[in-house]
Amino acid sequence: MKNLKPALIAWALSVGAAFATPQGFALHDTPKPVANVRYEKDDGSRGDMEDFRGKVILVNVWATWCVPCREEMPTLDALQAELGGDDFEVVALSIDRAGSQIVRRFYDEIGVTNLNMYVDQTMLSMTALRTVGLPTTILIDAQGRELGRLVGPAEWDDPEMVSFLRSFIE
Repeated sequence: MKNLKPALIAWALSVGAAFATPQGFALHDTPKPVANVRYEKDDGSRGDMEDFRGKVILVNVWATWCVPCREEMPTLDALQAELGGDDFEVVALSIDRAGSQIVRRFYDEIGVTNLNMYVDQTMLSMTALRTVGLPTTILIDAQGRELGRLVGPAEWDDPEMVSFLRSFIE
């Protein structure tokens, strides 16, 4: 029985470490490759994931018709305001088939001021990024590799989440 207690403590600590990420964010054991997804910007020009090489990005795949996506958008905007810059960007990638006009209207309606607009009308990014539901948010390192993801909504401006993400930027 005496040897069981240290083993039980070690097991509990390892299980605790597995759940140490905020709001259920799932980190991979090793970084994974990411498809070079294409999108349209607010000005009508086109871009792809390679445009972000050299900076950590948090890609949020969402749509204006997705209620949880709509609810978390202000927290993504606040996260961009706090951490956004040369080393980090929140990439809110809309999959709205109606295109950038509906996304712009939504941004204006709820007061999004810090996020750039990225739209994939083809919805091909969902398959390329292996999303299983909306919203899906993927943390990608400066080398363009997926570090982890969170499926479902989150409070992105929560201090614990901000600190967690900051650790990948610094």
